[in-house]
Amino acid sequence: MHDLIVIGAGPGGLDAAMEAAEAGLKTALVEKADLGGTCLNWGCIPTKIMLGATSAIEELAGQTKMKVASGSIDVDFAALQRRKEKLVAGTRKATALRLKTLGVDVIYGTAHVTAPGKIEVTGDTPTTLEYDKLVIASGSRPTFFPGLEPDNDAVIDSNGFLALESMPESLIVVGAGFIGIEMAQIAHRLGTKIHMVDALDRVAAAEDPEVSKVLGSMFKRWKWNMRLGVRVQSVTTRNGKACLRLDSGDEIEADKALVAVGRGPVTDGMNLEALGITIERSGIKINEYLEAAPNVYAIGDVNGIIQLAHAASHQAHYVVSRLSGKTEAAYVSGPVPSIIYGSPEVMHVGKSVHEVIQSGQPCEVSTLQLAANPMAQAHAATQGVVKVIWSDGKVAGVTAVGHDVSRLTTPSTMIVQEGWAPEDAYETIFPHPSLDEALMGALKAERKTVSAD
Repeated sequence: MHDLIVIGAGPGGLDAAMEAAEAGLKTALVEKADLGGTCLNWGCIPTKIMLGATSAIEELAGQTKMKVASGSIDVDFAALQRRKEKLVAGTRKATALRLKTLGVDVIYGTAHVTAPGKIEVTGDTPTTLEYDKLVIASGSRPTFFPGLEPDNDAVIDSNGFLALESMPESLIVVGAGFIGIEMAQIAHRLGTKIHMVDALDRVAAAEDPEVSKVLGSMFKRWKWNMRLGVRVQSVTTRNGKACLRLDSGDEIEADKALVAVGRGPVTDGMNLEALGITIERSGIKINEYLEAAPNVYAIGDVNGIIQLAHAASHQAHYVVSRLSGKTEAAYVSGPVPSIIYGSPEVMHVGKSVHEVIQSGQPCEVSTLQLAANPMAQAHAATQGVVKVIWSDGKVAGVTAVGHDVSRLTTPSTMIVQEGWAPEDAYETIFPHPSLDEALMGALKAERKTVSAD
C-alpha cells in the first residue's frame, strides 16, 4: 500500500514523487517509457541543446552583416546528435539515482485503473498497486488534423525531427507556434530551406501582434517561404519527398515535412472513467484544488490548464503541500512565464493587452525598442521590443521579442507578481550595460492608453 502513486515521470510527476518522498509519504512512480517525459527526452531539452549548438551561426551572421567579421561555422550534426543523447541519458541516470536515494518505488509499464484505490501496471512484470492518493501526470503528445498525420517517412512529428540522422535540404513546417518556430530555426541555421505554413494569419499567434510582426519580418529576411492564413488539405510522402497540398490546390514539395500543429493530453488506456473522472478535449477536468475525483489529482499538460514544464512542477508542489497538510487553500498559480527560444527570442508573463481590455479594465502600454540597448547593439541584433502592459497603474504583464530576451523572464515575473507601480522602477538599480536596461527603459517610458479599437 502506497500513500501516493504518481502516473507519469515528466517534470510534474517527478517533482510530485520526489517532494512526496521528502515529506515522508510512501511513494511509487509509474512510467511507461523514460524518466523525464517529453520535456527531457523529446521536447524542450533536446531542442535547446540543438539551438545552443547552432547559436553561434546566427551570431556570426549578425556580425558579418555589420561587416566586422567573416567566416563560417560547420556543425557536425552526427556529433551533435550523439552529444544530445549523452546529455539526456546522463540526466535520466541522475534522476533515477535521486529517486532511489529518496526511496521512491519506480515501476515501468502502463498504468490501468482497476478500481478506486487500485491500479494495475502492465509491463515486463505485471504488478498490482494500491494507493491512498493518486496523481495523474501523464503529459501530452502531438496531435494532428485529418490528412496531416505523420507517416514517419518524409512526414514527421517533433519526435521524428529530433531523431533525424541528417538535416534535410528543405523542410515544410506545418504550424507556426513555438514548436514549429524553434525547430525551423534549428534547420535554418544548418542550411535548410524553410517553408512555413499555418492556417492563422500570423506566426506565434498566441503572442502579442507586435511580437508576431517582428518574428515574421525576421523570417522573411531569412528568405523563408511563408504561407500564412491558408488551409492545408493534406501532407504525404510522394516519391520519397514530402508533398503538401493546400485547399487552394497549390502544392509545396520538400525533402521532409514537420507537422507541429499542437499537443493533446495522454489519457487513453488508463480506464480513468472508473474513478468518475471526466475527460474533455483539452484534458482531465479538475476543480480548484486540481482534483479530478476524490483522492485523485491531475497536474501538468494532462489537465489542460497550460502546457509548460514549470507550470507542471508548480502544480506538483501545491498538490504535495496539500497532501502533507501544509495548505488547504485552492490552487493559485500566479503569473506563468512563457518563452520561445532561438534568435530572436520571445518571452511573456502576465496579461496581454487583449486580456486586460477584455476584462473591462483600463489598459496602458509603455515600450522600448531594442535598437536603443547597448547589449543588443553589441550583438548586432537590434530588432525587437520590450512592452509593459499596465492596468490601474500596476504592471499587469510584460512581453518582449529580440536578442536574448529570455534573460528578462524571471525579473519580469517578479515585477508582475508584485504588481509594480511606476515609481517602483526607480527603487531598483539595473546594471549597465545590460539587456535588463531594456526592461527598465520600458518600465520608465511614457504610458499610452490602449482601447478596444
